[in-house]
Amino acid sequence: MCLKGKLLSIAFYLSIGMSAYFILIVTSFSSFRIPTDSMQSTLQPGDNILVNKSIMGARIFNIWDAAEEKEVEIHRLPGLGKVKRNDVLVFHYPYPHKNDSLSMHLLKYYVKRCIALPGDTMGIWKGHYYIKGVNESIGNIEAQKRIEKLQKENARGIVMDAYPWDKYINWTIQDFGPLHVPARGQTVVMDSTAVKLYRNLIEWEQKEKLTFQGKEIFLGDSLIHEYRFQENYYFMGGDYMENSKDSHYWGLVPEPFVVGVATKIWKLVSPQSGKVRWDRIMKKIE
Repeated sequence: MCLKGKLLSIAFYLSIGMSAYFILIVTSFSSFRIPTDSMQSTLQPGDNILVNKSIMGARIFNIWDAAEEKEVEIHRLPGLGKVKRNDVLVFHYPYPHKNDSLSMHLLKYYVKRCIALPGDTMGIWKGHYYIKGVNESIGNIEAQKRIEKLQKENARGIVMDAYPWDKYINWTIQDFGPLHVPARGQTVVMDSTAVKLYRNLIEWEQKEKLTFQGKEIFLGDSLIHEYRFQENYYFMGGDYMENSKDSHYWGLVPEPFVVGVATKIWKLVSPQSGKVRWDRIMKKIE
């Protein structure tokens, strides 16, 4: 084979390899690095984690528009399974710019544990998670025991007040809910409490504002008495609850914002020493 033919063959196989790699990254797996301690002791700063996109189904959207922070329509390929409570998920932080307006920033990712699924009614009692009708351990039990013992006067910088930051609802990280986590197609009766809990979700779905006119509630120009959700949502919590910016403070995560399920730690470089922690290589995330 002449030199030109060999070069063409090399270029062909390189293009095939790059295409296969791109398809794998888009549809199956990605890698993310843990920057903070909010998921200790499960995940440590410096951990590099492998995220399985195929469980929920990989997302398909216009990446160029998303990079410019334009609204994008997100579709999913068929998934191979379902998200379970206690799974660790990677998702886009829902409030990258304003606390009262959902949007997806392509480069702002969070890693947290799934506490409640679409359709669950959840809450926190004396610092401990509960799901109505579910008898299983949820979240980091040791962290919940620490939250149970907290007193406001000795919280040492821990923010006790919680979503929706309303003095009448008055939820805290020790006493929260009950909160119904909407599933696609479920309906909520619209009253003042529903507006406080779900305003951001409804306005994001409909691209219109919720307003009060007297005691009546309007979505845009339309009077509404109930609302049917168009998306699934999740309640996400960090394992290190004392230092985790999560659903306790900003509410629920829309399913289109979820990248996938974190399955393994494939590398850890210690931020202190710069050395690889071999004992954590390929450790399963549970």
